[in-house]
Amino acid sequence: MLRLIIFLPLLLFFQNCLAQKQYTTAKTAKGKVKAIFDRGMRMSMNRQYEEALQDLEKVLQLEPAFIDAQIEWANIKNQFGQYGEAELGYEKALAIDSTYLPGVLYSLGIVEYDQGKFGEAARHFEAYLKTQEVSEKRRRSSEQYLASARFSDKAYSTPVPYNPVNLGSRINTAEDEYLPSLTADGEKLIYTAMRGGQEDFFLSKKVNGEWQEGQPIAAVNTPYNEGAQSISADGRLLVFTICNRPGAFGRCDLYFSEYKNGKWTPVENMGAPVNSPAYESLPSLTADGKTLWFTSDRRGGQGSLDIWLSHRQPNGRWSEPENAGPVINTPAADQAPFIHPDGQTLYFMSKGHVGIGGYDLFFSRLQPDGTWGEPQNLGYPINSKGNEGAFFVSLDGQTAYFSSTMEGGYGKTDIYSFELYEAARPRPATYVKAIVTDANTGEKLSSQVEFTDLESQQVYASATTGSDGEFLIVLPAGKDYALSVSKEKYLFYSGNFALADSGSL
Repeated sequence: MLRLIIFLPLLLFFQNCLAQKQYTTAKTAKGKVKAIFDRGMRMSMNRQYEEALQDLEKVLQLEPAFIDAQIEWANIKNQFGQYGEAELGYEKALAIDSTYLPGVLYSLGIVEYDQGKFGEAARHFEAYLKTQEVSEKRRRSSEQYLASARFSDKAYSTPVPYNPVNLGSRINTAEDEYLPSLTADGEKLIYTAMRGGQEDFFLSKKVNGEWQEGQPIAAVNTPYNEGAQSISADGRLLVFTICNRPGAFGRCDLYFSEYKNGKWTPVENMGAPVNSPAYESLPSLTADGKTLWFTSDRRGGQGSLDIWLSHRQPNGRWSEPENAGPVINTPAADQAPFIHPDGQTLYFMSKGHVGIGGYDLFFSRLQPDGTWGEPQNLGYPINSKGNEGAFFVSLDGQTAYFSSTMEGGYGKTDIYSFELYEAARPRPATYVKAIVTDANTGEKLSSQVEFTDLESQQVYASATTGSDGEFLIVLPAGKDYALSVSKEKYLFYSGNFALADSGSL
């Protein structure tokens, strides 16, 4: 009885080993099967994939358990985006021998992820990470896929509210319209439009609640392509991107134009240190126009593309750009910042933070200690398995604007808006818009305007009005302020007021 106890497990062990090895590999194949397989592999290496598939399918008809042929067949199906067939092929290979090539688990996880099978993908990435044949590069990739699969599984089961609305035929055409931004009062929409292969800026005004026909901004548009742009809250400073312009610092630089005396000034390069021999694009101005956020691949960043910021100094020059830091930027690509007029909510797109697709949209909030909080994914279906683009949020935080190639539009790329769900909204902000005039003559006056937070007794915002006497300043809502207006040879004006949580003054 003792001998049976000893040898029976050994017998079963060897039987299992023999059963597990009943398949063909590239090394053990012989004769006709090997000749067809070798030819199919040569076809695949030469990118003659249709011919390769035909040979591999012949091999699998002759030898269904030819594991290398099964894996290569699945690889080609994967490369062509035929993820369902690739999934089936990888599963057959694992059924033949789950330990033969651990990388099959990784490939299977990816095709499952691409089909939205996040739970299954997570299980296969977990299994792959437990194997012994994982390079450092694959390990990092697998861990990121695993985190994304777990997040996506939860995000798809708990979708956020999302109902995009096309801005209509006065904005969108049969050609492309994209990268929208608005003034703080919501009365002017500026966007990039493709017209006959040329990128230019267009402006639309809202009249009686409806957007009017977009018109090109002739004074700003140049013979070169004008791309991403940002307009200050008062609509007086426009910063934008031009690429491949002679005399530039790099392949893409940031430029600006100011609205003075009823017209836009000639376009000027922002110069160093904002621009560099690297790539600068996708600007976003703070509400007061004193801080500029932008995208760059300059040296000193965290990854391939980073978010940077520069401050406008009292002499009008811009400071040396500083990196937004490792909380915002990742070793991958992070770009398209949008700093909301509340000054405390940053929206951006990233490939490096845990998400659903390629580029996902995120937001981060400024903390009491002056640091940025951990970025939050905007969720599904705002984010999808594809790449999401630049994002703009209205002053009241309730409406988001973006561009998309979704079906049902007027052209290839259209501009849309949707109501942003409450948890992703910025802090309530509003604006003060007024004209300074001579009380006796009604003459419009240039003057110095300051707003002081009565609680902290700190000057929150200041502005110098133009010759038209107009100013628009964004302020946090729900607070009490003191307004002071000063001008040489005039009596000093001061008054207190309270701002409600919405609207304007």
